[in-house]
Amino acid sequence: MSEKHTVGVVARLVGVSVRTLHHYDEIGLVTPSGRTPSGYRSYSDADVERLHRVLMYRELGFPLEEIAALLDDPDVDALAHLRRQHALLRERIDRLHQMAAAVEKMMEAKSMGIALTPEEQHEIFGDDWRGEEYSAEAEERWGDSTAWTQSQQRTANMKKQDWQRIKDETDALEAKLAHAMGEGVEPGSDRANALAEEHRAWVSKFYDCDHMMQVNVAEMYVADDRFRRHYEEVAPGLAQYVRDVIVANAQRQ
Repeated sequence: MSEKHTVGVVARLVGVSVRTLHHYDEIGLVTPSGRTPSGYRSYSDADVERLHRVLMYRELGFPLEEIAALLDDPDVDALAHLRRQHALLRERIDRLHQMAAAVEKMMEAKSMGIALTPEEQHEIFGDDWRGEEYSAEAEERWGDSTAWTQSQQRTANMKKQDWQRIKDETDALEAKLAHAMGEGVEPGSDRANALAEEHRAWVSKFYDCDHMMQVNVAEMYVADDRFRRHYEEVAPGLAQYVRDVIVANAQRQ
């Protein structure tokens, strides 16, 4: 026999307000199938299951009218609706990944003292650049370090064309690392060590970077999800590969 649940119990169970349940009842979307002896709403297990389905569709972005059609009209192709919404969600996820990669680049750039106008940042780094939102975090993490001070000093007089060159060099280095990974170049090999040294020289443009410092930077690439996602956008597995290449090179010093 199906268990009966009061409106308050159901609200706590599914994580919505009693007011929402009343509204769903009023519009006929989820109508409780029973009443208590005192006349209060009483939900069966089947009612709660329908409510869960409604909330799933709401999470996917379906309007209430369309949800009602999906649940009540046997001629409606629910799978086709879900496939359409799935495609929209995939597009949204891809867009968010692109924005996350742009934010991560800006955080790294801010940690090295980039001083460009928002317009210049967008022009050089792309429309998804959101560096001003994250500059405070970068300074909080590194503001007391010698590396931060050096980066501020070394980048103080850099112009727009200098940052464009840095951006191009960064993209080229990441592409070389991804290509080496794709070809199966082993960390610790001569070619991998040369790439590690090229990476260290790139970092040293902003602050003194010995091999220990470089390893600390490399560990951040895999420990911080934001930096890891940036490298994964370039090539799956690249964050771990760059870290391994740098560590192996440092170990031979």
